[in-house]
Amino acid sequence: MEILSREFYLQNAEKVARGLLGKIIVRRFGSELLMARIVETEAYYGRNDPASRAYNGLNKISELMYGEPGRILIYTVHNNLMLNVVAHEPGEIGAVLIRALEPIKGVEIMGKYRDKGGFDISNGPGKLTEALKLSKDHHNISIYDEKSPLMIIDFGSDDNNDNFRISSSNRIGVKKDLKKKLRFFIKGSKWVSKGSMIAEEFY
Repeated sequence: MEILSREFYLQNAEKVARGLLGKIIVRRFGSELLMARIVETEAYYGRNDPASRAYNGLNKISELMYGEPGRILIYTVHNNLMLNVVAHEPGEIGAVLIRALEPIKGVEIMGKYRDKGGFDISNGPGKLTEALKLSKDHHNISIYDEKSPLMIIDFGSDDNNDNFRISSSNRIGVKKDLKKKLRFFIKGSKWVSKGSMIAEEFY
């Protein structure tokens, strides 16, 4: 088991978005330990990406996308918190949105925080932040620090993370998108958000 290092996030956001699929989010607070598998992500860039928070340049939300890779970026959409991780090559701009999770450990606790059950616990970006009990207090913290309340880990080959196919599509809920498909999800996962049936490519 290894915590994904800062170097992992020092890559093109698209590569990071694909690479995060199958990895495990670990949420620690008090005596609670929650774990969930990442099954859906989206990549975002800078001024040339009309769907990005950084499209209009530097602002309070986008400033982290210009900064250190591996920091958590949290912002609100329709009263829902969105969990992102800053990811880009040196000198570039970017972040990856975590769109859906498959609970592994602490499912009952996540359901309690969501006041929901079944797939509705974490099959969407606003749902998963509730399930993990995240808040704006987690904005700008490191996700690769072993003391962080939120980390992403890789169990390696023993976890069979490579035994799945990746599908891609246009990003969900954006008014204007790039031609390149930048939403990625594990093909066949029941935990992927409701937009999984739209046009896709396979890797």
